Amino acid sequence: MSRLGGQVVKIAPTSGDYINPMDLNLNYSEEDDPLTLKSDFILSLFELIVGGKEGLKPVEKTIIDRCVRMVYQAYLIDPEHTPMPILGDLYDLLRQQTEPEAQVLATALEIYVNGSLNVFNHRTNVDVKSRLVCYDIKDLGKQLKKLGMLIVQDQIWNRVTVNRYAHKNTRVYVDEFHLLLREEQTAAYSVEIWKRFRKWGGIPTGITQNVKDLLSSREVENIFENSDFVLMMNQAGGDRQILAKQLNISPHQLSYVTHSGEGEGLLFYGNVIVPFVDRFPKDTELYRVLTTKPQEMELTAHGE
Repeated sequence: MSRLGGQVVKIAPTSGDYINPMDLNLNYSEEDDPLTLKSDFILSLFELIVGGKEGLKPVEKTIIDRCVRMVYQAYLIDPEHTPMPILGDLYDLLRQQTEPEAQVLATALEIYVNGSLNVFNHRTNVDVKSRLVCYDIKDLGKQLKKLGMLIVQDQIWNRVTVNRYAHKNTRVYVDEFHLLLREEQTAAYSVEIWKRFRKWGGIPTGITQNVKDLLSSREVENIFENSDFVLMMNQAGGDRQILAKQLNISPHQLSYVTHSGEGEGLLFYGNVIVPFVDRFPKDTELYRVLTTKPQEMELTAHGE
């Protein structure tokens, strides 16, 4: 990252980098009310926190939407001189509501505001200036990882809208993409964001080794239908059969992802499927920077 002048935003309990899930970009969308889209995101966030298998109840959605609109009232009147709300402000409003469901929602949110998982109860203190930015959430832990991926997606969406007005495309790469599609609560929002990215000059790419988890999602067809390009490497037997049916791969084409070597696979572009073999030269500086093989990384660290 440093070789390219990039910026790493490390989101972890021990990090001093913070991003605020309540950040509101008033240029959120040219066609929709930014507050409506933000409410949709906060609903997805609550579904991940408290929804369970059946998701949020209608009365819970109503309470959340009401409180989201209330929490931004002062900010929308004078955004230049009013602090951006944080989760703690939303929590306080939920506590003020009379419905018992509001108290349940507030109690579920409490650990993320006043408890041990309060890493997202801060105003954003990261000034993202670099052309290349990496959001590092690997140290968030199991309880916060999916929540972190959802919040980072919303932060990136804010950046996509800013770049759109500056007439710039935004390339977005999401590692471990299957985690977002594994849960119904995050899958629907991820698909919506995927579509919005494309419409607003974003070029999203999902990366995963867990093909079964990816393809088991009911939303994956929406992802494939809104993706022009797929790069597929060596696949396990069960995954190959699923992919062959999903992407209409012939037995001969399937051989290129069956016990294939490094740099071998299939490219899908529109209706065209092309096998490829890429022998990346190892005696280059770029290879030494990119390799993730432990033995090669050790040699690079020692300058050999």
